[in-house]
Amino acid sequence: MTIYLDNAAGTPIAPIVLEAMLPWLSGAGANARSVQHALGRDAAEAVAASRSQVASLVGRLPQEAIFTASATEACNLAIKGLVHPMLQRGQSVHLIAPMHEHPAVLGPLRRLEREGARVTFVQPALAGRITADDIVPKLCSDTKLVACMHANNETGTINDIASIQSCCREHGARLLVDATQSAGRIDVAGLDADLIVASSHKMHGPFGAGVLAIRGGARAAGLQPQIEGGGQEDGARSGSVDVPAIVGFGAACTMCQADMPAQASRVAVLRNRLERGLLELFPKSRINGDVEFRLPFITNIALATGQPEPIHTLVPEVACSSGSSCSGSTPGPSHVLEAMGVPSQDAAGSIRLSLGRQTQSSEIDAAIAAFGQISH
Repeated sequence: MTIYLDNAAGTPIAPIVLEAMLPWLSGAGANARSVQHALGRDAAEAVAASRSQVASLVGRLPQEAIFTASATEACNLAIKGLVHPMLQRGQSVHLIAPMHEHPAVLGPLRRLEREGARVTFVQPALAGRITADDIVPKLCSDTKLVACMHANNETGTINDIASIQSCCREHGARLLVDATQSAGRIDVAGLDADLIVASSHKMHGPFGAGVLAIRGGARAAGLQPQIEGGGQEDGARSGSVDVPAIVGFGAACTMCQADMPAQASRVAVLRNRLERGLLELFPKSRINGDVEFRLPFITNIALATGQPEPIHTLVPEVACSSGSSCSGSTPGPSHVLEAMGVPSQDAAGSIRLSLGRQTQSSEIDAAIAAFGQISH
């Protein structure tokens, strides 16, 4: 039996979510834009209901939520959609982001840098937590956008978004917050960010659905679409919407909101138990990231196993990872740990274990026992 501890990469669809999706997977398959007939109107109403559910989770109005196919697409739409019009008008554009952001943010920023924008990548401290103190010295008169994830996808470290948003607002720069790892796991409705990104498959919804929520809406923000055609999503993102995936996304958001504090507490207990077990097996190991400000379901540990092989190959019965799922095929050390200044030997021996709402205590015990087989 495989013990699944890679929930930061993807989560199994919850039964209640699948139940909500099934009628739309097995039904007529009507297009939500085909409002000339009843089946199309039903699909449109289902998408509208889901938009309200997703918007509620991220603390935005339904009309501010743009559905995308993924959080990666949402980040690209946010960054390129805001900055390209500025560059086309000949404006001087400065952008800021931590060096250990997700590739979905770093990639678009580097492209814009090649296209004429100036980009400052902020070096994080060893704990990896970003605060306003890291951002303020980098702000310039032409800083238009700051991108800072709510919680890091590899370490779970939670950044001080409140202080960062405050300094951005005073300066007149927009703040983009990638809440992909935190949304559905801890409360993100109170994040006072200009743009927020979330993803369905990180909260026990289906793959294929993400959201970009923009304060005031896409048109008011001057967002330039990156996919053009039919003008769906209020003109911000063309393409027929995936009704089953969006319905599942909405159901997942409602499910997570209903018991979020209880699930966070339960999973944190299991995560701490897993950490204690591994640190007892490998006493010279250490936890990467901030141990106070972090998500309840992720642990990233530099395991001192004394083995030359990659850790995940030594424990095949435990599904886990050594970094971001979006860069898993890229050789070399984790760019997150490297940016944080984790010594190369520790980074090479680090592993990310992430739990979900389906994780049971028996699985934690079994995982500890599996790692115990390589501790001798």
